[in-house]
Amino acid sequence: MKTDNAVLRATIGGILAAGTSMAASNAWAVPDQPKNWEKCAGQAKFDNADHEWVYVPQGSCSKITGGRVAAVKPGE
Repeated sequence: MKTDNAVLRATIGGILAAGTSMAASNAWAVPDQPKNWEKCAGQAKFDNADHEWVYVPQGSCSKITGGRVAAVKPGE
């Protein structure tokens, strides 16, 4: 019974340590917030629907097939 508790504690400790190290490494992977956002074609129920849109970082809309800038919104 004591061996089972020790194994359980070691397993939980390992899971917590792995989660902490993964959270710490992901903190460096987050990019800076864009200065401006573009209102760009997107969120369509079918491909290339020109009446739908999505906000993307400024300069990204031209990379989307059929994307066109409808408006620019300042970042926060």
